[in-house]
Amino acid sequence: MKTFMAKPQEVERKWYVINAEGKTLGRLAAKVAHILRGKHKPVYTPHVDTGDHVIVINAEKVVLTGKKLKDKIYYRHTGYPGGLKAIRCEEFLAKQPEKLVERAIVGMLPHNRLGAKMAKKLKVYRGEKHPHQAQKPETLEI
Repeated sequence: MKTFMAKPQEVERKWYVINAEGKTLGRLAAKVAHILRGKHKPVYTPHVDTGDHVIVINAEKVVLTGKKLKDKIYYRHTGYPGGLKAIRCEEFLAKQPEKLVERAIVGMLPHNRLGAKMAKKLKVYRGEKHPHQAQKPETLEI
């Protein structure tokens, strides 16, 4: 018996909507990354992008446990000498909740070209509304 390998052109992609309201950030990110990679499908192949599209709504209502809001710090570098920037999670959630959720999810994907391709199938929005009604997304409960 030969091992099944999914072909990129034969992969069927679905669209899912996930409501982040009241969900813990890390648990939400792990489930979404699982769907983006395609590990929920029987045709999962590690070197092929078999994942589905995911729309995350209500990003500003995501929950962080413990003292992470006050203590957790996100760092980035501008590329210039002395260009290290830091922002507390509390400020990050208030200013850019979409980026916070996206960063948590993309961090759980492979860090290579395949992971970048998977990350493009993620859409994160602040409120209830999203512009992807034409794709007829299914609501997914986590």
